[in-house]
Amino acid sequence: MSHYLLAIDQGTTSSRAIVFDREGMVQARAQQEFQQFFPQDGWVEHDGEELWRSTLEVCRQALQQGGLSAEAITAIGITNQRETTLVWDAVTGEPIYRAIVWQDRRTADYCAELKADGHEAMVSAKTGLLIDPYFSGTKLRWILDNVAGARERAERGELRFGTVDCFLLWRLTGGAAHRTDASNASRTLLFNIHTQQWDEDLLELLAIPRSLLPDVLDCAAPFGTCEAQLLGAPIPVLGMAGDQQAALIGQACFQPGMVKSTYGTGCFMIQNTGSTPVTSSNRLLTTVGYRLGGEVTYAVEGSIFVAGAAVQWLRDGIKLINHASDCEALAEQTGEASGVYLVPAFTGLGAPYWDPKARGAIFGLTRDTGIKEIVTAGLQSVCYQTRDLLEAMAQDGAAAPSALRVDGGMVVNNWLMQFLADILGVPVERPEVTETTALGVAYLAGLQAGLYRDLEEIAGHWRRQQRFEPHMADAPRDELYRGWLNAVQRVRSEA
Repeated sequence: MSHYLLAIDQGTTSSRAIVFDREGMVQARAQQEFQQFFPQDGWVEHDGEELWRSTLEVCRQALQQGGLSAEAITAIGITNQRETTLVWDAVTGEPIYRAIVWQDRRTADYCAELKADGHEAMVSAKTGLLIDPYFSGTKLRWILDNVAGARERAERGELRFGTVDCFLLWRLTGGAAHRTDASNASRTLLFNIHTQQWDEDLLELLAIPRSLLPDVLDCAAPFGTCEAQLLGAPIPVLGMAGDQQAALIGQACFQPGMVKSTYGTGCFMIQNTGSTPVTSSNRLLTTVGYRLGGEVTYAVEGSIFVAGAAVQWLRDGIKLINHASDCEALAEQTGEASGVYLVPAFTGLGAPYWDPKARGAIFGLTRDTGIKEIVTAGLQSVCYQTRDLLEAMAQDGAAAPSALRVDGGMVVNNWLMQFLADILGVPVERPEVTETTALGVAYLAGLQAGLYRDLEEIAGHWRRQQRFEPHMADAPRDELYRGWLNAVQRVRSEA
């Protein structure tokens, strides 16, 4: 009997559904972009109803494309853009405000107040996070304080909060399940990663009523059942993880010290640290990698807000290219050392800088600078930011990885992968299946369904498609990186 797993991958710019077979190979997929809203400087929003509609549509399309009925699907896994925040009516499921996206910086001043009042040490000790607009907690507080009647309704127990995974589960189950997993909960500023509970001190600090919050389960668990009328038959939802933790699983980084880096809208590097949470001295995040059977595997993470979003800006914002795929040929024409640096701090800078008020800039322009140099600088910015993260991990005492496992939409670009290996001085490995975020939650759902014995069996499915060896000498590598650090310093709000 064939066993198929349906992975829902609800991302920042599109909703995707992918059907995998038991061996982790893609059998069908569907994708749909949706609208981005930018109502003010630094604000980013999504329409919650559009997130739901697009998710349901791609699930139906993927089944149709694969010629599969809902009965052929063993289980569903959900992965999501993590810190994006929704609040909805506890009866109707209707959002009371647009989803506030993880990139949104509207709570920067409030976060600065919390830090000035001395709260960051306590928050970091409990959550592994920094106080930053990136995380869900201050977004949730903003909704309660700025949507008419929201706080009063929350106090009466009439509203529910969740990240996108939680909202989609609610809709899939017809409101029967208000649950999330430990990896998503660990990104809210409200969850104690040591006790694995919502934390009363944090709820009190941010004035969040407990009744809003979902139950927190393992990443492989019985989350609920998709209603029969949605896809044609009831299907259990058995896996859930935030997108970056899902990619860690999809890349089979199950041993402490293994590192993966995902290149989607943003870039996120995660290193497995095992059963011990490691505290960074370089402003990286301590987070839940995954929780299985009640046992937590921790990770250290560096978060870059703009990676693929820079290419999207080059295409849609200033229209230098027609297609994202145009970048590779332009970079091959340009080479590595044009002297142009693009710092894509469109919504501030993430790790290791955590500067929400920094803004983007292009440096090194001359009369000879043209489209290809600016596009190449956009690609290079992704690699330089990755080195920022690897340097921070090294300063925290982590050994250099034997290889960096990469995934996400950008990694199909061979020029980019070679430059990444060169600027890091570390081999870069691209797997056969680059949809590792979706694959990770498919594996989680399959694990809960009994399709896989354990993580070791899942690791046996990982296959390398190509390995990029570093070829650049140390001197030019370091000179290019120094130019990047100089450019970053010039956009810093504290500079």
